[in-house]
Amino acid sequence: MSSIKDVAKIARVSIATVSRYVNSPDSVRAPTAKRVKEAIKKTGYETNSLARNFRMGKTHQIMVVLPSIGIPFYGPIVEGVRKVADSVGYHILVMETAFNSVEFDDFSRMVMSKQTDGIILLSTLSPFKEPNITANKSHPPIVLGLESISTELSHFPCVCIDNEAAARDATQYLIGLGHRRIGFLHGSPNTGSELTKARAVGFRNAMAANDIPVNEDWVIKAPITVEGGRQAARQLSNMGSRPTAIFCANDEMALGAMFEIKKAGLRVPEDISVMGFDNMLYGEISDPPLSTIEQPADKIGEYSMRRLLKLIAGETGGGSMEIIPHRLIERQSCMKPGK
Repeated sequence: MSSIKDVAKIARVSIATVSRYVNSPDSVRAPTAKRVKEAIKKTGYETNSLARNFRMGKTHQIMVVLPSIGIPFYGPIVEGVRKVADSVGYHILVMETAFNSVEFDDFSRMVMSKQTDGIILLSTLSPFKEPNITANKSHPPIVLGLESISTELSHFPCVCIDNEAAARDATQYLIGLGHRRIGFLHGSPNTGSELTKARAVGFRNAMAANDIPVNEDWVIKAPITVEGGRQAARQLSNMGSRPTAIFCANDEMALGAMFEIKKAGLRVPEDISVMGFDNMLYGEISDPPLSTIEQPADKIGEYSMRRLLKLIAGETGGGSMEIIPHRLIERQSCMKPGK
């Protein structure tokens, strides 16, 4: 499929100029319009039905809303969104909700005044000030990239992995290695508990399916950050009875936990195996390399943007969920339990 970037390159103009010509040919000077027209004909760009639908009253901007720009996992998702957006001449605005601790009057006004053509929400509660704003059909199209974590947003299209099944697989992997004393680190209120709720369910379901009781002392809520993982690992290290393995609800927590476990004079994985979730870049080069569940972040971004473009172009899709396969990655942070 030819893109607006291809047209711009051949016509020796900017993407914005091509976009302006597509939306309003008379607004472009004749010599430039001629070059753009010839480039469109050469590339076949105008045969793209999606591009034709973009002609009427679009800002060519979409907004990506995420809970924290400090979480590395979101970077590849945004890049996946950008890759598809660039191909059709769309620009991205990024907004951080700081785990919904900020006010959203201005955000709601901007969205309802159609300053963006669509919104991709990444693992966040509703960022709208008004509780019922998402039920108002006048808002731009919305797609959830990653799981829906609130009932208010559950009717929107969603692109994600099956988090519960993935967490079940991670826990079953530890059980398959012979572990029965397994802890779980997940988000604390206001700092990630909603984001990791499905993973907690998957952990408990796997334990129950294998008739292994959950030791609630080893189920620790902490911020889903490196520091949160360190805090939780310090608690575990100071216990008289420790788990032989811990499953962390994201890789950041896992990396922080490994650092603190080693700082306490224990070994990973000989004394405590550590399992992560997300497959962030840093997990592959950690010491030891981190076993984890892979979420294909770039694909989630690409699929979310494609889904949003269809909605912008007028296609219907309802609140259907598009599940992308996850993958369990075995590295050196997990092994059979020691004596």
